[in-house]
Amino acid sequence: MPILPPFRTLLQRLVAEPSISSVSPEWDQPNVRVVDLLQEWLEALGFRTEKLAIPGCPGKFNLVATLGRGPGGLVLSGHTDTVPCDESRWHSDPFQLTERDGRLHGLGTCDMKGFFALVLEAIRELEEKQLRHPLIVLATADEESTMCGARTLVEAQRRLGRHAVIGEPTGLRPVRMHKGIAMEAIRVTGRAGHSSDPALGRNALEGMYRVLGEILAWREELQRRHRNPLFEVAVPTVNLGHIHGGNNPNRICGQCELHIDIRPLPGMELEALRRELEQRLRMVLRGSGLELEQFPLFAGIPAMETPATAEIVRAAESLTGHQAQAVAYATEGPLLNALGMETVILGPGSIEQAHQPDEFLSLDQVDPGTRIIRELVKRFCIED
Repeated sequence: MPILPPFRTLLQRLVAEPSISSVSPEWDQPNVRVVDLLQEWLEALGFRTEKLAIPGCPGKFNLVATLGRGPGGLVLSGHTDTVPCDESRWHSDPFQLTERDGRLHGLGTCDMKGFFALVLEAIRELEEKQLRHPLIVLATADEESTMCGARTLVEAQRRLGRHAVIGEPTGLRPVRMHKGIAMEAIRVTGRAGHSSDPALGRNALEGMYRVLGEILAWREELQRRHRNPLFEVAVPTVNLGHIHGGNNPNRICGQCELHIDIRPLPGMELEALRRELEQRLRMVLRGSGLELEQFPLFAGIPAMETPATAEIVRAAESLTGHQAQAVAYATEGPLLNALGMETVILGPGSIEQAHQPDEFLSLDQVDPGTRIIRELVKRFCIED
């Protein structure tokens, strides 16, 4: 059998390769070196690998690694990128794996390079001849920014497997539902002029006042119409996040822009929400002489719901001893489901540690996480 480095060395080498993704070009980095490491290790274990360039995204790649053949199969999926970090707020080098108080610190240890190290640890002795159904390891690009890696797979309608586990940090408790996310820009344009005479212009800030009131009324209606008690925040949310307008107190504001965040529940379609909001805002500004523009700040992620009866959900619940949960954050889960898989979110670490200074993976998650992955592979790839 090929000999892989021990778990800590695997994780240390992954953490040491910066792979930040960001919508800000000054922060954004390639993920190719992380993909190359995973490809090297998985090929050593006998996997057939495909390193797939993301069109229009230089230095960005997906990796699809397959062991075994046939229909069905299990996909173990994770993203290779991390969020940016402020090194001055860390107590150790974020790109050097550091152990303190039973925790492995480093950027990506929790979210989510640690999952790849656990997968490799769990399957290091696996042989292809044992498999009745294929095992696929999927590593994607830019989940933390554009999700271009998973979106490219959906656009290509790439068939991978029947069941999927995304190793986002859930404290090793399965998640089968999460809210979606949309971020919208709303721009009101009027006409600037001298503030001494309101007739000289059309005030975009006054128009935005109407827009804000309508959005808050719409939010109340959405929360009356939609509720799911499985979520800690049981209703859809609409957050007023950023606003900017005008440039001087003695000048009529010619333009004002608002950015909002929408978190819909499963069953609420993003495009339908966008259309409904735009229709309402156009109505409230009708006859004002003001122009309205509404556009997404990114494509958005739909809400995810995998049925409670799905085999992968039941297996995850059985192995962890926990009922599958619903969470507010978004993942690549709905994109994998769109490829014909049934997906559960299940991985080591806590979401409370993700995107934080001194991010860490607790050592007490390593052995249980490895066991769960090994048992999932046995159930969906080895047993008939």
